[in-house]
Amino acid sequence: MEDFMIKNIIEKYDTPIYVFDINILKQRIKYLKEHLSDKIKLCYAVKANTFIVNELSDDIERLEVCSPGEYKICHEQNVPQEKIVISGVYKTPSEIENMIVNSPKIGRYTIESLEQLELLDELSKKYNIKLNILLRLTSGNQFGVNEEDIENIIKNRDKYRKLNFVGIQYFSGTQKKSTKKIFRELDYLDNFINQLKTNYEFNVEELEYGGGFAVNYFDGHEFDEVTYLEEISKMFENLKYDGKIILELGRSISASCGSYLTKVVDKKTNKDENYAILDGGINQLVYFGQVMAMKFPYYDIYPKRQKEDIKKWNLMGSLCTVNDILVKQLPVSNLQLGDVFIFKNTGAYCMTECIALFLSRDLPKVALIKGDKIELVRNSIETYVLNMCNENKNIERKEIKNG
Repeated sequence: MEDFMIKNIIEKYDTPIYVFDINILKQRIKYLKEHLSDKIKLCYAVKANTFIVNELSDDIERLEVCSPGEYKICHEQNVPQEKIVISGVYKTPSEIENMIVNSPKIGRYTIESLEQLELLDELSKKYNIKLNILLRLTSGNQFGVNEEDIENIIKNRDKYRKLNFVGIQYFSGTQKKSTKKIFRELDYLDNFINQLKTNYEFNVEELEYGGGFAVNYFDGHEFDEVTYLEEISKMFENLKYDGKIILELGRSISASCGSYLTKVVDKKTNKDENYAILDGGINQLVYFGQVMAMKFPYYDIYPKRQKEDIKKWNLMGSLCTVNDILVKQLPVSNLQLGDVFIFKNTGAYCMTECIALFLSRDLPKVALIKGDKIELVRNSIETYVLNMCNENKNIERKEIKNG
């Protein structure tokens, strides 16, 4: 982010604030497309960052939605229904029914359990709507169903008159720096898809694979992403499977577009340790693995200064807990009150995986950068009202009656 942009943001909106640069987001998507096989289409995991869905929907094939709240965001942001994949282990029957009624052209639904299968079968017949289905194959956790379940569904697929089984979905985790694991997973999927064709004459039209690609968050932990993407592309090219491939990514798409700005509001030296107190903290910023304090994240400091009077500082948040540590022993030149730290690669999960309600601090503002313009898309939000009894407020209360 250029200094003039940082200056404008600080002067106009103050800190703490999340800033998502749509220019960087677009460049990132273009970069991924250029370094991946042409046969691969991209799906964005909405949970990574919901503030950017309307900005990238034209640039990718699909958006994966895993909760009723995410569905409402996409619905209200007018994301094309055809691009939405409804996924996730649980939504109430009424929530699923609402989606089918209000968004009858939703592109795909995943099957996470046999109960979900029966529910979608019932609702598709009730409303006479054909639903396109991805069968989620489990990787050994609570998501998806076993191979045997999928085989049984395919074997009896004619009984589901309004369900169109178009493919397989598979996801096994995140931050995969090893291409060996991805190779093993793709080989497994390739064989399973061939097994469905051989045993049940079922052609898998689509394979949606949750890559879980790694993102560089910390200094000294870099990896060769160009080679990484080239190796993965070759794996997809060498599959026997020749249907459509959808690669579902979250943090790999959105992480680089985000910055979190937080200001030094106090500083002190206690028992030979230098502490800088920031107006943000772990209630507003968390990197993958909750290990920020042990490593140096990528950051800038504003205003910039010469490398002089360098001291090591512990960057602490404003929460009343010793655990509110952003960085330990960070070498900083001539640290001053009012200095702003710009933490980079915070475009995915960093703003939502935090303990946001702890100590009833306000949620930060959110801004988007589009071209050379800054747009505030969320003002700060008071959280104290969520952490108190509402009995004296004008809020409708449901009484629990006996019998």
